[in-house]
Amino acid sequence: MHELGLVNYAVKEVSKIAEEHNVTKIKSVTLEFGEVSGIVTSYLYDYWKWYSKKFPMFEDSTLYCEEIPAVTWCDNCKIQYSTVAYGKTCPHCGSGRTWLLRGNEMRIKSIEVYDPVEADAESDGDLDAPGEYKPQ
Repeated sequence: MHELGLVNYAVKEVSKIAEEHNVTKIKSVTLEFGEVSGIVTSYLYDYWKWYSKKFPMFEDSTLYCEEIPAVTWCDNCKIQYSTVAYGKTCPHCGSGRTWLLRGNEMRIKSIEVYDPVEADAESDGDLDAPGEYKPQ
């Protein structure tokens, strides 16, 4: 159930970034997370729908999730390999002297916002002009 905490964290971080850039409405947020992070995407989507209704800035926003493949490094033969396919034992040399290079992390990849300047220029006044911010 750590997905609720991740959504809470993402909303708080995106809110800070939005405030720094005078953004008032979020269109979408893309999260990246590792293949072996244990994150259940269906829970993330459900929590996002529930949580985003509590903040006007996020109302009707969309959450996108992208998976970062898990890759393990072998200290013995200096080769990278797929963690999920082979686990902790190197498929090239059989060594157990391995460590996870990537695939357990979670980060905010991008934030898509409504641009109020472009939206005001449209005849119907709807917020249909997205902009995108990519955190460093």
